[in-house]
Amino acid sequence: MLDLQVCIGSACHTKASYNVIQTFQQLIEEQSLHDRLTFRGGLCMKQCGHAGVTVTLDGVGHHVTPDEAEAFFTAEVLPKLQTQ
Repeated sequence: MLDLQVCIGSACHTKASYNVIQTFQQLIEEQSLHDRLTFRGGLCMKQCGHAGVTVTLDGVGHHVTPDEAEAFFTAEVLPKLQTQ
């Protein structure tokens, strides 16, 4: 099962982490991926100096703005699900 985590610490909160979460939740729901993906929020991931919200995909860190969330999901998450 793939693990997708979004930082909800104070710095990422100010960078609109909840908008990233909403986008991911909508895409997971639309594509019925609940049983193939663990999706959760996490406290500070110590990446506050980077632009965008910190997102980890199977432990690998990424930085995603709300405007990039759908493209990130399509380019990074979906291909990993296809290989599982």
